[in-house]
Amino acid sequence: MRIELTLNGEAKTLEVDPSTPLLWILREELGLNGTKFGCGVGLCGACTVHFNGVALRSCSLSVGAVSGSVITTIEGLAEPQRGALTEAWLAEEVPQCGYCQTGQIMAAAAMLAKNPRPDDGVIDQEMTNLCRCGTYNRIRRAIHRAAAVLAPLENERDGGGTP
Repeated sequence: MRIELTLNGEAKTLEVDPSTPLLWILREELGLNGTKFGCGVGLCGACTVHFNGVALRSCSLSVGAVSGSVITTIEGLAEPQRGALTEAWLAEEVPQCGYCQTGQIMAAAAMLAKNPRPDDGVIDQEMTNLCRCGTYNRIRRAIHRAAAVLAPLENERDGGGTP
């Protein structure tokens, strides 16, 4: 079946089985290996991508369900979010094994896009990705660090006002 979507800002047409999980299309058909396989049932979040701007698990999302949509993977995460989150992750020494980190960063990017200054409660509620190394406190600090960089930029784009 023909599937059309926008992937990382580029129009794509794919001839694939529509029931195939998006994760496998990204990794096996398109060579985008930043999105990781973790659990295969949408619980761990290692496979998190943005689907029309919303963080979703690509292992439990069929490629047929995303036809006509905008998909962003870690490879397509735009600046300034990509830089701010990456720098914050490194500054807070978040990665240990590193396996879950692309999914964590994608979840954090989607959260910060809708809430540029989340408090700890919002972060704990929104960040449902699992980290087997247990770096949740570092992830929380990194999100606050990235938010401190990104929120003023968002404020400038919106024409000023109260941050």
